[in-house]
Amino acid sequence: MKTFLTCISLVLILGLTACKKDDKLAEENVEQVVSTFYLIRHAEKDRSDANNIDPELTQKGLGRAMHWAEILDDVTLDGIYSTDYERTSQTAAPTAVKQDITVTYYNPADLNIEQFKSENLGKKVLVVGHSNTTPDVVNQLIGASKYSAMDDMDNGSLYIVQMMGNTVTDMRLEFNCNCPE
Repeated sequence: MKTFLTCISLVLILGLTACKKDDKLAEENVEQVVSTFYLIRHAEKDRSDANNIDPELTQKGLGRAMHWAEILDDVTLDGIYSTDYERTSQTAAPTAVKQDITVTYYNPADLNIEQFKSENLGKKVLVVGHSNTTPDVVNQLIGASKYSAMDDMDNGSLYIVQMMGNTVTDMRLEFNCNCPE
């Protein structure tokens, strides 16, 4: 009986020790989760009617939207977010179709950045916005006021923000588009 109790005690101690190691491994794995955000401004919009607050893309803008889909082709996206405007929806559309993803619409004024980061933990997402909202969302993601509003003619900047645990990296790349006018 004494041997039996000793064996049971040993099994319990080993079991508890193993659980503690598993908990530690789980904590380490959470810290290793990488979230990647790709943020762009909508492509070239139709400027022919200054009173139109929701213009569509120009032919060049449609070409750029296709160009973004090609640039992001090697990235397996988990989600695509766009503001609810024609120009942003049209910019997101080719990538959404190519990757078979339904676009989720967001309002930058109501964006809860902590909830957004939490909902996209471990994911790769594209966010399509505007000249003022795109850098603002990047700044919120990185927790710093690093980027100012984009030039109104800048339709080729790609911001990439990666998060792993408490480490956040960011970069801005520029892509030219020899898209037809």
